[in-house]
Amino acid sequence: MSHTIPIVNDELTGLLSRRAFHDVFDSLLTKSKGSDALIALAFLDIDSFEHINQEYGHSGGDDVLKTIGEMIRQACGEEAICARYGGDEFAVIFPNTEREQAFLSLEKLRTEAAANRFTVGKKQDTIEGIALSGGIACYPVDGRLKSELMRKADQALYRAKVTGRAKIRLAYDEKMVPKTSHYTQTQLERLTKLAAEREAGEAELLREAVDDLLSKYGINAIER
Repeated sequence: MSHTIPIVNDELTGLLSRRAFHDVFDSLLTKSKGSDALIALAFLDIDSFEHINQEYGHSGGDDVLKTIGEMIRQACGEEAICARYGGDEFAVIFPNTEREQAFLSLEKLRTEAAANRFTVGKKQDTIEGIALSGGIACYPVDGRLKSELMRKADQALYRAKVTGRAKIRLAYDEKMVPKTSHYTQTQLERLTKLAAEREAGEAELLREAVDDLLSKYGINAIER
């Protein structure tokens, strides 16, 4: 698929880099503005990847990432735009694709990865199957803004993780849960876990987040 913007590949996997992913996604959404053209977005994550690095070393982890990257490329088809989003997380954009179609592609990938035998590391150790989790959101069904689509795909991935891992989940509209203001159930669950990990109050973390938001966008510019 041709693009008018520079394409930068991740050195390890050969997939698009995170920055290139954002550039391509921005371009596709701009072109689709005001239309009902379908764009499915998926985030994929290797379950318990830290254990792979611990047991087989970073060279073993790198081998897994390279193999999974190639499996993603093959499973998602020529039109799909595949990227290494960071660490062991991947992102895939499916132009002109309903989310159910994207789900079938990723479910096939997940099944193949679970059944595949991976030879990794300097000692050429064998790993019998890699578990993948994924979340999918689709333009315009799940939203028209990039931030909304990414949030919903990320929350679907989160749901796949907290409900047992090794599954692909579709985005859905979460009910808003009142807590001073309105936040989604997923946001509140994550906030509670973060507060416990940092031994901080939830309200304190929320105030910190608001300060960061105002600093990012410039409070003076907003108030003018």
